[in-house]
Amino acid sequence: MSHSLTKLWIHSIFGTKNREPLISKDISGTVHNHMQEQLEEMGCKVRIIKGTSDHVHQLFLLSNDNSIAQVMKSIKGESSHWINQKNLTKTKFSWQTGYGAFSVSESNVSKVERYIRNQEEHHKNMTFREEYERFMKQHKLEINQ
Repeated sequence: MSHSLTKLWIHSIFGTKNREPLISKDISGTVHNHMQEQLEEMGCKVRIIKGTSDHVHQLFLLSNDNSIAQVMKSIKGESSHWINQKNLTKTKFSWQTGYGAFSVSESNVSKVERYIRNQEEHHKNMTFREEYERFMKQHKLEINQ
């Protein structure tokens, strides 16, 4: 093949530092839109970004030019800097150090999109910690405390 072709859907999840509820409903749309713009500037086509006050989910196509680690480092660093620069929160904003990133088959993209779209509903019955633990078990990963 003369060209590199990939189609890798990624479901990423990461939280605010110390899981503090810093992303209010007033700013969540603005923050998510900014993150989408940043991802798309990196060549990652975004399907959906949504979350709650203490974490965010993203579903996007990974670009051929970046690794998951590069994308996560860039989007988390740039967005936290932007949030602080715009004074969108009352206290200094930062994301937790880590993240989860999971591959999604083409046949499950719509299902994952629905899951992300319904974050508020999911979290009426489940904390971010419980969701995190469920993802770790589902993907057979060790749970790091």
